[in-house]
Amino acid sequence: MTVSPNQGSTGGGDEVVLSGHHFTGTTDVRFGSRRAVGFTVVNDTTIDTVTPAGSGAVQVTVTTPGGTGAIGTFYYLPPPSIRLATPSAGPIAGGNTVTLTGIGLYTTSMVRFGTQAVVFAVVSDGQLTVTVPATASAGPVAVTVTTRGGVAIGVTYTYLNPPSVTGVTPASGPADGGNLVVITGTALSHTTSVSIGGTPVISYRIASDTEIDAVVPTGTPGPADVSVTTLGGTTTATGAYTYLAVFAVLAGQTVTNTGPSVVTGDLGVSPGTAITGFPPGQVNGATHSADAAALQGQNDLTVAYNNAASQTPNTSISGDLGGLTLTPGVYNASSSIALTGTLTLDAGNNPNAVWVFQIGSTLTTASASRVLLSNGATARNVIWQVGSSATLGTNTTFAGNILALTSITLTTGATINGQALARNGSVTMDTNTITRAT
Repeated sequence: MTVSPNQGSTGGGDEVVLSGHHFTGTTDVRFGSRRAVGFTVVNDTTIDTVTPAGSGAVQVTVTTPGGTGAIGTFYYLPPPSIRLATPSAGPIAGGNTVTLTGIGLYTTSMVRFGTQAVVFAVVSDGQLTVTVPATASAGPVAVTVTTRGGVAIGVTYTYLNPPSVTGVTPASGPADGGNLVVITGTALSHTTSVSIGGTPVISYRIASDTEIDAVVPTGTPGPADVSVTTLGGTTTATGAYTYLAVFAVLAGQTVTNTGPSVVTGDLGVSPGTAITGFPPGQVNGATHSADAAALQGQNDLTVAYNNAASQTPNTSISGDLGGLTLTPGVYNASSSIALTGTLTLDAGNNPNAVWVFQIGSTLTTASASRVLLSNGATARNVIWQVGSSATLGTNTTFAGNILALTSITLTTGATINGQALARNGSVTMDTNTITRAT
């Protein structure tokens, strides 16, 4: 004699088939002390019945005019409970595996994500593994698990759109890394890894669903892909970031020095070959004359120059910048710009603040002029894209990276916290201090 199935919900309502003999004329079917909700005698050996509510293991009995007999044992199972162990979100394409943990899962017969039945495996009474199905759109869906003991609810799984990367600010930085960049895009909240040039970033912070702040790893000079992986997928922005060579001074034709100048960082020239005045000048770095590193440096300079020139301006500027305080942005001058006195660049306590100055012709500073960095501004995040040549007057204290199409002339005592990079012409120095900003 059998009871099939011999397990069910404590709330009752399960259809159970009793198999035995001499069932004709049955007057009562009980599960423990409780009468079945209903029963049908199919034939002398089969009864279809519906369980009442109950708990624990109970004896199933059948009463006929000939007496009462035990058919077997029925086990009331407690309702299952579930929680989503890992992960709680994934791509709309599905195909990933998630783990459900809980109680009473051994008799699981169905798992649904929303309205979709899914493929699952019972690992133990406390664990299921589930293959997530695809869906048409992002958003949360309810997860339900059906067992002999009932239906478990209360768990939500979130489908995610694939991420995208729309920009990196600043879009370039030193090859030795360590600088902060802001990666903007969409669907970034569930980011699990970020890499630049195939190398994981030093660290990153998810600022919002549209922003990640990352510390750039070291890389090879030139364009680098930026990849972001989330629980929703992976996206790669090709060439979105440019690693700049570590040159403090770079010229297209010659580098000429007079006096005890000090260059901290590499010094190079390409395609020209002439570097004169070292010593008495001192280079705290490598010197490259028309070699592969200098050529790559010029290629990187061209990329950085064009990148700076192509950015959309926020503000137009003209004349003399002396006495001004400028917040981060892209500033455009159609012709020449002068600096007499002090220009203050105020970051507003934002370490990622960036200034790009697009200067159509020349940049000229008067004697003893200076660029003052304020409230967290950093020289490495200041770009001076100069359409022809730059001349820094005597004892000028300058900050930022000068990217000049033609030449750069540093008169006596001028200092740069940044870079002096000339694409086509020369860099001329006279008792200067140039320290590449890091």
